[in-house]
Amino acid sequence: MSWFQKSFSLKAQSRGSYLITSEITSNLPEIGDYKVGLLNLFIQHTSCALSLNENW
Repeated sequence: MSWFQKSFSLKAQSRGSYLITSEITSNLPEIGDYKVGLLNLFIQHTSCALSLNENW
């Protein structure tokens, strides 16, 4: 079993819903090595929410 930890920032945007998959994968190229795993995202902002949805 292996794991890694990395910190990065996303650009600030106005209110709305945004796809951040490409930003996550570009900042974490290591996840391409995993077939099964768990990703924990910690968002340090008081008014930010994260919604996980399947993108069809």
